[in-house]
Amino acid sequence: MAVEQTLTIIKPDGVARGLMGRVLEALETEGMKIVGMKMLQLTKRGAEGFYQVHRNKPFFDSLTSYMSSGLVVVAVLEGEGIIERLRRLMGATDPQKATPGTLRHRYGLSIQENVIHGSDSPETARWEIAYFFNQTEIHSRPLNSG
Repeated sequence: MAVEQTLTIIKPDGVARGLMGRVLEALETEGMKIVGMKMLQLTKRGAEGFYQVHRNKPFFDSLTSYMSSGLVVVAVLEGEGIIERLRRLMGATDPQKATPGTLRHRYGLSIQENVIHGSDSPETARWEIAYFFNQTEIHSRPLNSG
């Protein structure tokens, strides 16, 4: 399996409820290496740019309003098969349908307030990482380092 990078976001509900540490610990416990991370607040325009793929969907305005409503933590994760591994750990978008033990099942409040975002493909991951990070902010390291 190839080493990949992916983007994850701890969403405003996760940050506001003090879940950053628990989410980050779950990622690291699963062997996911955090190689870039920052806390920020998206503007409405910034959220619209990030979620532009959903511009014509009925939930676009509420999603971008929500994502710009408070602080988020954006992080670049690295590891073998990291995109699929993160998506399995996150669980289904709807916390009510997420597998027990997944982050969204444990901490999600609703389809929108579901604690965490993760890229869905290598192409999306590259675009999403570049949206928030430049290469000098990503500190790739050997997978066996502690």
